[in-house]
Amino acid sequence: MAELVFLKLGGSLITDKTGESVARPRVIRRLASEVRTALNKRPGLKLVLGHGSGSFGHVVASRYGTRKGVRGPEAWQGFAEVADTAAQLNRIVTSAFVKAGVPVLSLAPSALARCDKGLLARFDSTPITTALKAGLVPLVYGDVVFDAALGGTIASTEDILAYLTYELSPTRILLAGDVPGVFGTSSSVRVVSVITPATFERIRPALSGSRTTDVTGGMAGKVIQMLALVERYPRLTVHILSGKTPGLIQRALTSPDVSTGTRLLAR
Repeated sequence: MAELVFLKLGGSLITDKTGESVARPRVIRRLASEVRTALNKRPGLKLVLGHGSGSFGHVVASRYGTRKGVRGPEAWQGFAEVADTAAQLNRIVTSAFVKAGVPVLSLAPSALARCDKGLLARFDSTPITTALKAGLVPLVYGDVVFDAALGGTIASTEDILAYLTYELSPTRILLAGDVPGVFGTSSSVRVVSVITPATFERIRPALSGSRTTDVTGGMAGKVIQMLALVERYPRLTVHILSGKTPGLIQRALTSPDVSTGTRLLAR
């Protein structure tokens, strides 16, 4: 059966966030191979791919405070630099996936989206729906966006995927990072298998923003945003899992019942 899945490759997974503009090409190539295998095994699978900016966009955006707004020549210079570094990583990802045989079409959110007061207000999904009909894999990423109130800001990959959920109705969103899921306590190595809006308060104290530079909120921001999404769309499942485990992304794409990681459910 045909299924539409959103897959986000986290910046912590595809870059080294302890440095600046340091990609992990070997990891990216492996992930591209896993996606290609999954598409071969499930011909009916439709995929929208996204990736974070990691040590590329986040470091520069933090330096200029781009997420909070853009005013004045220096801030606009920073806006341009953030766009450039985010695009550099996007080219690395795009190239790796195309070479692996995944027909990725990169779509820059800066050309498709508009924000208002830091919130994504519009996103032209026509290129994405057209690409899906053509058998392509649309690729979006965290990017700078013009903002009606702030001049400019940053739209995270999660912001974009959340917006597209309303228009495209995916059955699942997979968030692949460098950790195996959401931990139950700040000192625990045990991953919580399921989180719902009703159980979230019990694990909230364990969530931290991010261990490294992340202008879009880290794990805490992701969980809060995605829980709101599943509450609004109860048929949706959000799955947080590790992309560091070889073969896991392939299995998650081909087998929705893979138990590893943390699932966010409406109830």
